[in-house]
Amino acid sequence: MKKFILSHPDIFTVLGLGILFYVIFFHGIGTYALMDVDESRYVLMARDMFHSKDFLTLYLNGEYFFEKPPLYFWGECLSFALFGKVNEFTARFPVALYGASCCYLLYFMGKKIVSRLYGVVAALILATSLEFVILAKFAILDIVVSTCIAFSLCFGLCVYFCRESHKKYFWWLFYIFSGLAVMAKGIPGFIVPFGSMFFVSIASKKLKEVFKPQYFIVGMILFLLIVMPWHIIMFKMYNPLFWNEYIIKHHLARFMGSEVINREQPFYFYFLTILWGFFPWIVSCLPVWIKNIKMIRFNCNIGNEPYRALLYNVIIALFIMLFFSSSGTKLITYILPIYCALAFLGAYVWTDYIQHKANEKLMNICNYVLGGLFILTSITGILTPLYLPEQLLSDISSVKVFCILSSFAVGLAIILFTKKRFYAAVFASIVVFMAIFSAHATEKFFEIDYKFGQDDLMNFAQYAKENNYSLTTFSFGHKYSLIYYSGQPVNFAPKAAPEDLPKALDVEKNLVIMRIKEMNKLKHKNFDIIKQGRKFALIEERE
Repeated sequence: MKKFILSHPDIFTVLGLGILFYVIFFHGIGTYALMDVDESRYVLMARDMFHSKDFLTLYLNGEYFFEKPPLYFWGECLSFALFGKVNEFTARFPVALYGASCCYLLYFMGKKIVSRLYGVVAALILATSLEFVILAKFAILDIVVSTCIAFSLCFGLCVYFCRESHKKYFWWLFYIFSGLAVMAKGIPGFIVPFGSMFFVSIASKKLKEVFKPQYFIVGMILFLLIVMPWHIIMFKMYNPLFWNEYIIKHHLARFMGSEVINREQPFYFYFLTILWGFFPWIVSCLPVWIKNIKMIRFNCNIGNEPYRALLYNVIIALFIMLFFSSSGTKLITYILPIYCALAFLGAYVWTDYIQHKANEKLMNICNYVLGGLFILTSITGILTPLYLPEQLLSDISSVKVFCILSSFAVGLAIILFTKKRFYAAVFASIVVFMAIFSAHATEKFFEIDYKFGQDDLMNFAQYAKENNYSLTTFSFGHKYSLIYYSGQPVNFAPKAAPEDLPKALDVEKNLVIMRIKEMNKLKHKNFDIIKQGRKFALIEERE
């Protein structure tokens, strides 16, 4: 058996990664409810598309939705059709598949350019980076555009590492996946891959090659064949509304300013995001990157082609960072495409550390710091009764013991293995911890978040569905779990004033949802409370 495994390393590496990716991305993804606001909103829209069989026009709560293109929603519909049902698992299955695909992509790219070990390390770093693994189990469209951009840039980089006769195929694949990225999220799906490859081509001193007709003209035809049909149809059916909403408001205006969705953040916002989003690898990678920048060289000892691949990924990471940091509107999910480049760069740090003990002193210090952080986390967890309120202690009780024990165990393992100079074991300890954490803690953390209001809304939605009531929200924002779990449109009134309440209550077979703190402020309470939760109350007109 051992001889058979050693003679087929690629097969068993792919299978081994597949087992880990199942644990990280797929395990338990159907066991917890859809999260407000974006997850429940996008899955709701996909469900409506699946049932209506209108695969062109997007609707939200019965109204046109022109913020995004439809690629994400097509993928959701394929999943619903494949499994024959619409539920949390079938909604999250496509995004988990996108996440695993990105990791496999890094494995094959790292293996081709550097070594099998490098590919494995790069794939596992990406798969266990905190923000990436969270969003790859969260049914929103950012992982879709990130995957399309990752494939586009990967094929674009392969142009510089393949035979001359194969270049045209990789260029064509670059344009195809760039087109799919546009169909996932619009203009960023064009700017990120094209802008990145422009600067990579300058660095490679092959800018003229980009515009060879067999690459550029054929590639642009493929790109336009993917992008143009849906956009042309939308323009013909809904112009000027589509132009004003899709192009002006949700692309140009959102990039130029934050007024559209009120998400203004400072320029350095994404630098802070990466500090936690690339955890736990940022603890070791960032100091080594800084050291190598200071020395104006990469201490990777892995040859010329790998050096160029590292340089190109630095360019890609910097372009993505600067592009999204320049946007007037910033959400933590936008920066997701950067993690593939960071994982490839992080792989050189860890591969060289494991194989050649490069940067050993600095890496050991980083490992001791990381191990100490995990142990400190476990101690902080033990002491929660001293500083957390009783209600919050009750909320976290289901995950508290797991977090304390697992954090202490991985922290101790990192410190001991570092002391014994078992550096591959240090890496494996981190990967195993993040995999177990993803598989078993994600559901618990979602459930904790629900306790801050969404549990109330889902219970109210179920009650309205069972008793054939309509729902109106009063003086708080759009919560799409109400629509998804009630199975009917909801009247949202986020800017309603207290004097508008009698009118909302007067509607036949209609129940109103209010925040408890707002309800308690009312002078005249001409209503009965049907259900009361932790944050919201369900009320009806008093007879």
